[in-house]
Amino acid sequence: MWREYINATSLEQVLGVLTSQGEKARIVAGATDLILELERGVRKGIDILIDITRVPDLDQITMDEDEILHLGPLVTHNHCVASKVLRERAFPLVRAAWEVGAPQIRNRGTIAGNLITASPANDTITPLMALGASITLRSTRRERVVPLSEFYTGVRRTVMQPEEMLVDISFPALTNEQHGAFIKLGLRRAQAISVVNAAAILTFESVDQEQGNPQIKSATITLGAVAPTIIHAQNAENYLVGRSLNAETIEQAALLAMQTAAPIDDVRSSAGYRHEMVRVAVLRALRQIETGTEQETMPEHPVMLWGHTPCAETPPLAEQACHEPGTPIITTINGKTYTFESGHSKTLLRLLREEAGLIGTKEGCAEGECGACTVFLDGSAVMACLVPAARAHLADIVTIEGLAYGEQLHPVQQAFLDTGAVQCGYCTPGFVMSAAKLLEERPQPTLEDIKYAITGNLCRCTGYYKIVEAIERASHMEAAHG
Repeated sequence: MWREYINATSLEQVLGVLTSQGEKARIVAGATDLILELERGVRKGIDILIDITRVPDLDQITMDEDEILHLGPLVTHNHCVASKVLRERAFPLVRAAWEVGAPQIRNRGTIAGNLITASPANDTITPLMALGASITLRSTRRERVVPLSEFYTGVRRTVMQPEEMLVDISFPALTNEQHGAFIKLGLRRAQAISVVNAAAILTFESVDQEQGNPQIKSATITLGAVAPTIIHAQNAENYLVGRSLNAETIEQAALLAMQTAAPIDDVRSSAGYRHEMVRVAVLRALRQIETGTEQETMPEHPVMLWGHTPCAETPPLAEQACHEPGTPIITTINGKTYTFESGHSKTLLRLLREEAGLIGTKEGCAEGECGACTVFLDGSAVMACLVPAARAHLADIVTIEGLAYGEQLHPVQQAFLDTGAVQCGYCTPGFVMSAAKLLEERPQPTLEDIKYAITGNLCRCTGYYKIVEAIERASHMEAAHG
């Protein structure tokens, strides 16, 4: 799919390659969109992938002295979900990040990548547009700051130049007078592309409850998946200013927002349904702000599938590594060192199955939907079908073959046998891997924790009750062995 893969160790290296290669080169971070685009032929003419996941300090979330929040280009969706400062000062973004994919996807996919892909259905663009975000683009020639509202020129089109790299996402932190919510409507509870999404941020004149319902000083309502780009519901925003939130105001604002949308018919929805769901989404967002329940359904301690590591960290490389045909990929799989002379242009899934001969990791969909290919990459659960093979260079990987303790099965494996959770068996390795990482992260998970942990795993036999039972049983076995 590509000719050369570069594991970069500095921004200077990345920008140098972009400058010299132009449109032939593409930056890789999560690669959860890019891999599929390359395989489907959507992105043509790309010969070189530049992996930035080994460049230090690009995964930082910070707030400066002016209370401007900054997200580095390697901040993943799960980094956002885990961030205390974002939860307190930018909750709509946290909620949107939580709605993306499943834990394995959120462990790889980055906010920057979500913005650059430029799909109007991408979840994090909508709240970032409402938050007034800007992005910093850097090349060897210049650095420029572009408001997110000026970044998009159409569906999957931006003003970004081939030699530029997104190095920062910035936006003002919400104040005590500001409250925001994000609502997503999809065709299922997880792993769903938005049919409609909406973000609302209101600034109130006063938060003193003794003065009654405070008036709205300013309002921002943004809508996703209902136009070629993310749009503002300007009539609804203008209507809310100077008013207080109540049932009548909320109903009228939602109707005005609906009139702003210009959706199309597609495989996920009719235009008519989307129109009505804009009204519903905005209605729900404003009601949450009115009642102060924006965070009510958000888990206090979300499941990440990071295991023991409190925040997924990628070990840096000592020096840049370039991989092309004949250049070895040296990696550790299940505690054993492997050197691969081929497979550099494959996915990690195919490298494991075809080069390493480890066929326990299954290919169910090859597009990050089913989780049958779940493995641990540097400690985090990921979907191997969406990871470039050369990312394995000097990395630590665990597959289903490495989960047992010698001759003794892992408690999850044993519990699957004991409860009859192994059905056709095809999806079983992925479920076992997700469950094992969950118990490493949370030895005594709740039922909701278990359900969240396996949202990225699809059972085609629909035997989820037995699978959940097996994971519960395994947690008791772990607890019994201390």
